[in-house]
Amino acid sequence: MDIAQHMDAVITLVVTIGVLAGLIWNRWPAEWLMMAAAVLLILLGVISPSTFLSGFANPGIMTIGALFVVAAGVQETGALRWMLERLLGRPTSPSSALARLMPITSLLSAFLNNTPVVALFIGLVQGWCARMKISPSRLLMPMSYAAILGGTCTLIGTSTNLVVDGLLQSQAKQPGLGIFDITALGIPVLIAGTLWMVLVGWRFLPQRKGLVEQLGNGREYSVAMRVADKGPLHDKSIEEAGLRSLQYGYLAEIERSGKLLSMVGPDTILQSGDRLIFVGVADTAHEVRAFRGLESDAAGLDLDHHQRRMVEAVIAPSSPVVGVSIKEARFRTRYHSVVLAVSRDGERINSKVGDIVLRPGDTLLLEAAADFTRLHRYNREFLLVSTLDGNGMPNLTKAPIALAIMSLMIVTHLAGMVELVEAAVAAAILMVFTGCLPAAQARASIDGSVLVVIAAALALGQAMTDSGAAQIVADQLMQFGGGSPFLMLVLVYLTTTLFTEIITNNAAAVLMFPIAMAVSEQMGVSLMPYAIAIMFAASASFLTPLGYQTNLMVMGPGGYKVSDYMKVGLPMSLIVGVTSVVLIPVIWPFTG
Repeated sequence: MDIAQHMDAVITLVVTIGVLAGLIWNRWPAEWLMMAAAVLLILLGVISPSTFLSGFANPGIMTIGALFVVAAGVQETGALRWMLERLLGRPTSPSSALARLMPITSLLSAFLNNTPVVALFIGLVQGWCARMKISPSRLLMPMSYAAILGGTCTLIGTSTNLVVDGLLQSQAKQPGLGIFDITALGIPVLIAGTLWMVLVGWRFLPQRKGLVEQLGNGREYSVAMRVADKGPLHDKSIEEAGLRSLQYGYLAEIERSGKLLSMVGPDTILQSGDRLIFVGVADTAHEVRAFRGLESDAAGLDLDHHQRRMVEAVIAPSSPVVGVSIKEARFRTRYHSVVLAVSRDGERINSKVGDIVLRPGDTLLLEAAADFTRLHRYNREFLLVSTLDGNGMPNLTKAPIALAIMSLMIVTHLAGMVELVEAAVAAAILMVFTGCLPAAQARASIDGSVLVVIAAALALGQAMTDSGAAQIVADQLMQFGGGSPFLMLVLVYLTTTLFTEIITNNAAAVLMFPIAMAVSEQMGVSLMPYAIAIMFAASASFLTPLGYQTNLMVMGPGGYKVSDYMKVGLPMSLIVGVTSVVLIPVIWPFTG
């Protein structure tokens, strides 16, 4: 390695460490960190602009984008809901419930992006648990784990698989994998993980209430008052009436002549007969009843009003409202909704709602307009948006078409008629042309941040290979592995698992791939065992809610604490890890 290449390697390692630190700190969105790192490497001459742009042309990127649309089409038509309500049945215990729920979740996640699958299941499982008198906390985390395990059963089950497959083709110059090439390992791993959760794991989960159960029906935390006829508040603005600076709550909305005014500004003029709805802690009732000119409204807050929906939303790490209070975020103005309560670490925050500073993973209980779920379902500011009052059922007439399109995508690829990327793009187009998914929602369903992260990470991974940085890291790993291919496989798996718990799973896979390439080349063995280990380890995120998106999605609805993930996830990680590293060399020999 000459001096110039050595400098490039040092620069790449420093930039990579900086990216890892930034992702762990979680101060900036992952896509911006990755983009900044790629641009910095271009400016420093480590990679060329064409190398960076080539990441966006990776077949895996196009396939992932198309599969987002396919999954959204199946979800929007209600095909999954129709199937689930018939398959779940009425089991009598958490163990028997999981024996039904986990295989169904895994099967669907093997062919669809697991995020929309889990998003749909959360609402269904909450209602299912209510009918069975079982705590949702006993089922929601295992459901997330089942989605993760199901994604490892096929090449299209998770974006990580497609990313590694794309790297095998672009960097290692090897033929791509088929949809079921990893199934021989995925099924044993799935069976082992499912047996653990069904027989033992669920017993370590708490019987804890989610946010909806904590809040009850929302009435006890909201107060309705009426402006007295010809009273002192008639024709006064909200600011003049002193209703903008309440100590225990805030004015959420106004009902006037049968119409709902959710955009309540300080200059809004009050009129006799206006029905004012305040939201806050219990002391809000005492505070607002002390105002002259306000009369108690015995009807209370009608949560089944035809213009409103009860909605549950989980804040994404990249949301612009993270780190600011609900009042400062101007939540009502931004989203046309009212925050009724906030759950964090399994418990509802008992303080004035407007003063709560939001964090990633916070679950908000909202009262919103009827179209809130449709407008924000694909909003990247939320990990989950689900209606809780049973409204907004989809039209099932397109469900058979959506299922047929997805099946056609899989069959045509398996028959060797088209490449996977071609099948996925064609299926996405058909979803729109057949009316299964409106074009606007198709565009919204594509998670651009995920695609940018992967493309920028591919450039960073290429820099690690070209500069020799990957070789330097591989040399250090070789010292611990003692030159044993199996021990090196264990080290690659463990390192990838560590990365995926603290940074995004796709970034972990991309950063580890060039290191695995260097290891296999130095030992003169096949790359495939190490590539498969990266696939499975990058998806095996069970220890923290932040390691995998579906884990964060179920945290609020399940009422989980971070410690719950550790208690149940550590045995799951060990079971999946041991099963993987034992079977990988058997299925993909080092000498292959």
